[in-house]
Amino acid sequence: MDSHYLSKLYKEELLNNVLPFWIEKSQDKKYGGYFTCLDRAGNVFDTDKFVWLQGREVWLFSMLYNNLEKNPEWLKCAEQGGEFLKKFGHDGNYNWYFSLTQEGKPVIEPYNIFSYTFATMAFGQLAKATGKQEYADIAKRTFDIILSKKENPKGKWNKAYPGTRELKNFALPMILCNLSLEIEHLLDKDFLQGTIDTVIHEVMDLFYRPELGLIVENITTDNNLSDTFEGRVLNPGHAIEAMWFIMDLGERLHRPELIRKAAEIAVQMAEYGWDKQYGGIYYFLDREGHPVQQLEWDQKLWWVHIETLISMLKGYQLTGSKDCLKWFEIVHEYTWDHFKDKEYPEWYGYLNRRGEVLLPLKGGKWKGCFHVPRGLYQCWKTLEKIQ
Repeated sequence: MDSHYLSKLYKEELLNNVLPFWIEKSQDKKYGGYFTCLDRAGNVFDTDKFVWLQGREVWLFSMLYNNLEKNPEWLKCAEQGGEFLKKFGHDGNYNWYFSLTQEGKPVIEPYNIFSYTFATMAFGQLAKATGKQEYADIAKRTFDIILSKKENPKGKWNKAYPGTRELKNFALPMILCNLSLEIEHLLDKDFLQGTIDTVIHEVMDLFYRPELGLIVENITTDNNLSDTFEGRVLNPGHAIEAMWFIMDLGERLHRPELIRKAAEIAVQMAEYGWDKQYGGIYYFLDREGHPVQQLEWDQKLWWVHIETLISMLKGYQLTGSKDCLKWFEIVHEYTWDHFKDKEYPEWYGYLNRRGEVLLPLKGGKWKGCFHVPRGLYQCWKTLEKIQ
């Protein structure tokens, strides 16, 4: 692996292609916030604003301003998005809506916990970038609400009938691994440590099942496997992404055994999730090999592959794992061949099983300014450490 060449490749793609696209195409100069529904060329095709994607873009440009370069254009972009979210994104009590009109009127109620998690990340980084206590307070108050909702993230919007089949989902403990470090500067030290210990235990001891060698998406509330659609479903990309969060925690806590375990699990999930016929990593699988309920199960998604690149590079850099290096090289080739648009800026998000472009959009309801730039940044910085 030529880490010097690859480091330059990821750096230039981030700075010269992806960031200029979002700066130029996504900012709503009239009402504030960001457009995320952008076609192949970056034209707006829908003006609704999805709160979690607004938060992700605020976070991304704040994080780069804090960690990479004090670029005033990045800070201005982050601040205007933060102000839009502060004014319109919640109900006055920091219950964050799912989506808004272009002007900022609520469209969908606060049912989605990820509106809260990305608001916390956004205002945590924006507070660091600006020094404004107001933003830090929003992050802390929202984080408290997340923790209070941990046992039932959807609250009154939970469709499950109570008491029959109580399941808990992998997504929230996974995101708390990342979120706890994101807002470390705002939290009491003992409280932070307790949160980190809890989420590591949930991810590595409960959702990772040594009897399967896999991470499952849902388990029962008494921590057992469930032989149901929800209980059998696997999301390889989710699991692999969580492993670089765990590796970051392992570094922070000086726990090399935790890093090694996370790197091994990332490899196991990649091997399990790889489509041996057409290449790429499946979106959803059933751990028993049964038909999957998600009709999009065999699609190849941008974020799955980009998060795998980060995990494999970190695993190689931190442990020297040859398996991690092998999988980085396999996934790097697939990702750059299939997701990078050779004619227009930014990357495709959705391919069919054969690797053909399914939707030519560059952003939508679920894809925004997040996985591609964050992944390019993480890979660039990790490759620099390998040189």
